[in-house]
Amino acid sequence: MLFIGLDIGTSATKCLLMDAEGRVLKVTSRSQRTAYPEPGWSEQDPAMWWESVRSGVRELLEGVDAGEVCAIGACGQMHGLVVLDEKDEVIRPAILWNDSRTRYQVSYLEREVGEAFISEQTGNRPYTGFTAPKLLWMREEEPVNFARIRKVMLPKDYVNFRLTGVHSTDYSDASGTLLLDVEHKCWSKPMLSICGLREAYMPQLFESWETIGEILPEVASELGLPPTVKVCAGAGDNASAAVGTGTVGPGRCNIVLGTAGTMLVTTDGYFTDRRNALHSFCSADGGFNLMGCILTAAGCNSWWMDDILGATDYEAEQARVQGGHLGHNDVYFLPYLMGERTPHNDPRARAAFLGMRIDTSRADMTQAVLEGVAYALNDCLNVVRSEEIQVLETSICGGGANSPLWRAIMADVLGIPLQVPTTEQSPALGAAILASVTSGLFPDVASAADALVRMEDDLVMPNRQIITLYQGRYNVWHSLYPAIKDFYQQIL
Repeated sequence: MLFIGLDIGTSATKCLLMDAEGRVLKVTSRSQRTAYPEPGWSEQDPAMWWESVRSGVRELLEGVDAGEVCAIGACGQMHGLVVLDEKDEVIRPAILWNDSRTRYQVSYLEREVGEAFISEQTGNRPYTGFTAPKLLWMREEEPVNFARIRKVMLPKDYVNFRLTGVHSTDYSDASGTLLLDVEHKCWSKPMLSICGLREAYMPQLFESWETIGEILPEVASELGLPPTVKVCAGAGDNASAAVGTGTVGPGRCNIVLGTAGTMLVTTDGYFTDRRNALHSFCSADGGFNLMGCILTAAGCNSWWMDDILGATDYEAEQARVQGGHLGHNDVYFLPYLMGERTPHNDPRARAAFLGMRIDTSRADMTQAVLEGVAYALNDCLNVVRSEEIQVLETSICGGGANSPLWRAIMADVLGIPLQVPTTEQSPALGAAILASVTSGLFPDVASAADALVRMEDDLVMPNRQIITLYQGRYNVWHSLYPAIKDFYQQIL
C-alpha cells in the first residue's frame, strides 16, 4: 500500500510518497511564483498549484507500481481566498495568507461588528490574513467579481476539487476563514451574512481524514493512477504538520519554521485565550488547538541571505556565528517584514535592526535574524503560558529547522527541549498519514501517527547557562516593539 501527500505551500508545492510503514520513498518539489501587484498585496494563480501537482505526481510515480497507491491527502497554505463562478472557473487570482490589503475591512469588523461578537461566533478575532476580510474587500473593491461568486474555497481545497470534482474543506483549514463556528464545527450564519454570502456558496465540511470522493477517471488516467484512489479532505498546513510530527491528542506542541512561523498547542477540548491573541482552531485529528503565528520566520532568513547578502550557502553563512556568542549578541532584529499577528495583530509593523555599533559584524546581524524569530515565537509561548498551559517540550519542523544553529537558539530562547522529526516534510507526511486513515489502514489519526511518525533519537537540549542570558536579551527585545509602534503609523 502506498499513499500520496500533497503540500500546497507558498513557495513550492511538494508531493510525497509514503509506504504503509511510514517510510518516505520519494519527494518532488515545484517552485511557485507569488505576485505582488501592489504594496502589501500577495497573490497566486490557482492553476499554478494544479500544474505543480500534475507534474509532481507524475514524477513521483516514475519507477513505482502506481497500482499500489490507495489514497491521496492534501494540505496547504491557510486563509487563501479562492473563488469560483457558476462554471467552477477561477474568478480572480487567490489572495494569500500574507496579504495585508484588508486592514480597513479588519477595522470595520473590529469597530462596527465588534471583536466580542466575532469571537463568540468564530472563536477568533479578525486578522488581515483571514479569509472573511478578503471577501469584504472583494465586495467593496471588485463588486462585479464578487457578484460572480458561487463557491468559496481554500488553496488545498481547489486542488482536491480538481482531483475529485467535489467542493469540500476540512475543519482545520476552515477555522482560519473567520467564517466557521469553531466550537460547534459549522458555518457561522451571522458571519456569512456580514460578508454577503449564502451558505450554499461554502464547501461541504469534513473531518480531515474523511473521504470526500475518488479521483476522477480522466485525472486518474492522466496521472497514471488507479480510478479507485480515494481522496481525503486533508488539512491546513500547520494542522497537517502537527500530524506529521505526532502532535496528536491534548497537551502537545509543535513549531513550524517555514516561510511563516507557528506554534501549535493541542488542547483538551475547545478553548480560547482571554485576549484572543492566539488562534482557536480545529485540529486534523478531530480535536482542537491554540496557535500563535508570526508572519515571517524562515522568510526572514531567506530575505537576509538572498536579497541582502546575496549568499547562497546558508550553512557557510551561519558558520560565521560563534557558538560562544549565543546569549551575548547586542544586535536585535524585529522580524516583522510582513506585519505581525501574534501577539500584536499589527499589519503596519515592519522589520528593524537595532543596537548596531561600528564594530557590529555580518555574523552579528545573521545571528540577530535567527534570534529575532526565536524571540517572536517566545512571545507566542508566553501567551500560551499566561493561560496556565504547560509546554515542557516541543517538536520542530519546517525548512528553518534544518539549521543546527537555529535549533540551538530556539531551544535556549524557549528554554525547552526540541524533538526533530526524521523527515523535514512534516506537512506532506501528515497529509499522507491522513490518506492512510481514509484508506482504512488505521482506525484513527492518533493510531496512524503513533505507528508512522519517526523522530531523531537525540533531543535538542537547552543550555541552562545560556537560557538565563537569553532571558535578559529577550526582555530588551520585547520592549522594542512598544517603543517604536507609533513610528509605524507615520511611515505607511
